[in-house]
Amino acid sequence: MLDNYLEENSMASPAERMKAMRERRRARGLRELRSMVPDARSKAVRRHVAKEVARLDPSHELDAMRWIEAVSEFDAA
Repeated sequence: MLDNYLEENSMASPAERMKAMRERRRARGLRELRSMVPDARSKAVRRHVAKEVARLDPSHELDAMRWIEAVSEFDAA
């Protein structure tokens, strides 16, 4: 009898809790998505980004910058 009580009332393992959480989220129509991105703290990544930015032609970026400024909220100075 004590064994049944312990089985029913013991905490679930971390893997079981994660599985239950995923099932609850799926029931709500959600799906887990994992994304790997470059680590901006890495010196190599920062050098690579700096090289790419240096290669940009400002005249080709004007439309994008105008759009970003139009949809961005800036504090009035």
